[in-house]
Amino acid sequence: MYIADGYMNKRVIVFDSGTGAFKRLWGAYGNPPNDVDPGPYDPAAPRDQQFRSPVHCVHISRDGLVYVCDRVNDRIQVFTKQGKFVKEFTLRPETLGMGSAWQFAFSTDERQTFLLVADGENNVIWSVRRDDGVVQGQTGHNGRNAGQFHWLHQLVSDSRGDLYTGEVDTGKRLQKFVLVNRGKSQK
Repeated sequence: MYIADGYMNKRVIVFDSGTGAFKRLWGAYGNPPNDVDPGPYDPAAPRDQQFRSPVHCVHISRDGLVYVCDRVNDRIQVFTKQGKFVKEFTLRPETLGMGSAWQFAFSTDERQTFLLVADGENNVIWSVRRDDGVVQGQTGHNGRNAGQFHWLHQLVSDSRGDLYTGEVDTGKRLQKFVLVNRGKSQK
């Protein structure tokens, strides 16, 4: 069981799902975790060698890689299941406040070609290529109407590829987005 332990701590922690026994933990870049507050995020500074709070999501791809949302550092880091750093993607690194990488879902094609990333500060969903982190597009913008977002906090995908989003603060709603070209191959 992989847990984003990131509202007070700044780490990924792994427990045995059968026994609950502790297995391992790590921080950004696979470093030992450091829970000291690094101060305000500065997009002009060198990349933080630790996660910032909150470490907001952790998901495992079909090919066994572990993806972690480092929300305030505007990045998603990728690891092996053992915690060895593989790569990272930055999303809108100029984003201040609560950051740009809040949650994501893998695309439903066999290769999970894309990440659909919920950005609660900029209130969009980024479509990002999983192999290199290049942004391919965006959905939504700030607002209170259908298809718009206010503090986009959660995002999940069902087996059909439809997306469900959850908003917090005064947004307080769920929205469903239906995949339009269902069944057509993704390139």
